[in-house]
Amino acid sequence: MQGFQWLRTGVLAALASGAAFAAAPAQAQGALVMYCGVQEEWCRAMSTAFERDTGIKVAMTRKSAGEIYAQLKAESANPRGDIWWGGTGDPHLQAAEEGLTLEYESPVNKDLHDWALSQWKAAQKRSVGIYAGALGFGFNTQQIKQKGLNEPKCWADLLDPKLKDDVQVADPNSSGTAYNLLATVVQLMGEEKGFDYLKKLHKNVSQYTKSGAAPAKAASLGETAVGIVFIHDAVVFAVQGDPIKAVAPCEGTGYEIGSMSIIKGARNLDNAKKFYDWALTPAAQALAAPAKSYQVPSNKNSTVPPQAPKMSEMKMIDYDFVKYGSSAERTRLLTKWDKEVKALPK
Repeated sequence: MQGFQWLRTGVLAALASGAAFAAAPAQAQGALVMYCGVQEEWCRAMSTAFERDTGIKVAMTRKSAGEIYAQLKAESANPRGDIWWGGTGDPHLQAAEEGLTLEYESPVNKDLHDWALSQWKAAQKRSVGIYAGALGFGFNTQQIKQKGLNEPKCWADLLDPKLKDDVQVADPNSSGTAYNLLATVVQLMGEEKGFDYLKKLHKNVSQYTKSGAAPAKAASLGETAVGIVFIHDAVVFAVQGDPIKAVAPCEGTGYEIGSMSIIKGARNLDNAKKFYDWALTPAAQALAAPAKSYQVPSNKNSTVPPQAPKMSEMKMIDYDFVKYGSSAERTRLLTKWDKEVKALPK
């Protein structure tokens, strides 16, 4: 796909991560309330490093992107958070459209990849890209062999009856990863055929998890044969030697632009802007790989972890972030999925 030819591996920069902070509202000067949408270890590393670098105390809460969006909406009359960092870009765009986040232009924007700035423009300057990652799945090599299956390479392979109750994917209402799957399938196959695919896949799904990355861990442990996830989440377990293999589906796949937004009504607005600028720097983005997160960073000067999936070598769809990040389209698709897919008997 055009726009991803810049993706290449590089030399890994190592920085240490630290302890977590308790999640609680903070109002005093020198404080920041962060809603974090990536994996816990990376959230902790960012919180610790920012406090170390600035002296600003961080109160961090980790949730899936869909959950954070819902929290922002629920708290809109009395916002408790300052910065929303991480998680798929679609709910960030919906929050921007609904006026839950603020416009901001960072001086670091000049150093960002075009795809990160396209997110910023689509959000009317209310969100910016911080990393990119491709959608796919990870499968347990031992489980697949025991079932007498060929290694799955395509979305179609996940419909095999031998995988009944042996596929995991998150619920798109809570998970940005799973909503990305829903939107990807609709764009790749067309809405009618896409929903037909999801209905057939439903027969093989053992559970819809809350977290988008959880199916990767389940596959690595042999609790499920296949987990549909962002590919970098499966790579985490492959790197540590678990029997899991990551796949970019042969038909083509979507991708995420993980994003960051300042929450409207932030009580610590100046500190939110400081974090925003800091989080876009190469030094801050280098915290990802040591925290076992192998996404592609948005700053052109950041080092791409060698473990990061090579998106330039994958068949990527031209994902329409504006349409599928809109409030109306997200609400329509999620409602349809609840009625036509999740409600189906096994």
